[in-house]
Amino acid sequence: MVQFIADVPWALVILACATLGLAPFTPEPHIWEKLKMMRAGTLRKPIDIFDFCLHAAPFAVLVAKLVWVLTA
Repeated sequence: MVQFIADVPWALVILACATLGLAPFTPEPHIWEKLKMMRAGTLRKPIDIFDFCLHAAPFAVLVAKLVWVLTA
């Protein structure tokens, strides 16, 4: 799994963060809305949890890739 994250190109990770991670852009990015719901304690419905995981996945890969590069 670690090798897979290391092999993913930076451009693809950044593109995924900018598109899937932030879509839809209006009225506010979905990930931001889900983070606010989590902070308020209203992130309870399974569809909202799935949606949060879907939009957070590119950022998780970005963080893992950054950690991999900085520790290698």
